[in-house]
Amino acid sequence: MFFAYGGRGCGSRHGSWRRGPFEVRWEMGHRGGGGRRRRMFDGEELRLVLLKLIADQPRHGYDLIRDIEERTGGAYAPSAGVIYPTLTMLDDMGLIEAVSEGSRKEFAATQAGRAHLAEREDEVAALFERLDALGEERARVDRAPIRRATANLFSALQHRLSRGDVTADMLHDAAAIIDEAAQKIERL
Repeated sequence: MFFAYGGRGCGSRHGSWRRGPFEVRWEMGHRGGGGRRRRMFDGEELRLVLLKLIADQPRHGYDLIRDIEERTGGAYAPSAGVIYPTLTMLDDMGLIEAVSEGSRKEFAATQAGRAHLAEREDEVAALFERLDALGEERARVDRAPIRRATANLFSALQHRLSRGDVTADMLHDAAAIIDEAAQKIERL
């Protein structure tokens, strides 16, 4: 497994998936200004994802956020500040329409919206593959035990090193133990 804390993406001008020990993130590639994070989807991609979800069944904004978050295992959830303006844009474009009024307005896909999805079927499938891959990665690598163990290590170090009887030999012994653990992890 490749771990990276930052730096440049590799290979593509569009970016690359990078894994840190506690997260999976999308980073900009060489031409995008390496190391900077970008959004999971650009505006057009998010419009297609939302349109597809709405075409599957009428939904309101919160439903859409929750569905995407569930698909990614919590790794990605678009904000309301992105979802609602995008829904307004899809409505203005005639691709969706409000089907209920009230505090939570549900939207359904129009005929024009379904035709738009049919024209871009391959692109839509690729976008959902991206969402599903992120969810599968998140499910495959449950980081909770690692976070707990790392916190336990830091707590033990802080507790032991805060005593007044710490010697240089103790510091070297603690460093050796941590180095040995790191080597064992690398060999897993």
